[in-house]
Amino acid sequence: MRFGVIAGSGFTKILPLQETEKINVKTRFGQASCLLGKLAGREVVFLWRHGEGHKLPPHKINYRANVLAMKQLDVKAVLATAATGTLKQTLPPGTLLVPDQLLDWTRQRPLTLFEGEDAPVVHIDVTQPFCSTLRQKLLEAAESLEVKVVDGGCYVCGEGPRYETAFEVKALAQLGGDVAGMTAGTEAILFREAEICYAVLAIVTNWGAGLSQQPLTHSEVEAMMAQKLPTIAQIFERVISAFDFPDCPCRHSLDSYGEVARQWLLSSP
Repeated sequence: MRFGVIAGSGFTKILPLQETEKINVKTRFGQASCLLGKLAGREVVFLWRHGEGHKLPPHKINYRANVLAMKQLDVKAVLATAATGTLKQTLPPGTLLVPDQLLDWTRQRPLTLFEGEDAPVVHIDVTQPFCSTLRQKLLEAAESLEVKVVDGGCYVCGEGPRYETAFEVKALAQLGGDVAGMTAGTEAILFREAEICYAVLAIVTNWGAGLSQQPLTHSEVEAMMAQKLPTIAQIFERVISAFDFPDCPCRHSLDSYGEVARQWLLSSP
């Protein structure tokens, strides 16, 4: 069993992966590039969310290929970083948060892995969209490192690549959203279909539109990410080093469909 990590290109310079090897994985939805390596004695698959060198905007990421690549490489649990804008004054920039709920605000993303003429029709439960097992491990690791992390919150996944308007920020906050990003929502749904545990450690990089007098710039997002990534790498390493791959509801999301759905995911198109 392998562990997976999804983050930006710069994270590979911080996460102490050893014995790395770049590979390309062919899936029914296209090709995904991954980095195989070892961390704390465990085999880890690192995936560049926006492609190596950050070349893909959020709406152009091949999420399905990324997820199926992890599946084919026998990844059972995935940790991901997420840059987010805050929707609330109580969650200022610099806050680390482990979301437990999701509001999918996207409009043209792929909705399922099970798509194609011969695909089975599958309906999965996402009452808890982020893996509760991994969430708890993240919180425990942060506590052991004396890092303050907010337990729970609603991640709003927008389409991107633009940021939200001031009215959208106000409306999403009234709906119960806490932070807004552009990627983790799509990943959470597809990883659940693939029966892979998935959790996110979100970094609040900026005030949402209308919560600050200054317009948002991408440079401030990058600056906050650079500041927080070393801490996140420590938390991830602690989780991965002690993770014993316990049985989890995430790994049974397709039980009611027997082996038909599982076999289809790994079959050639």
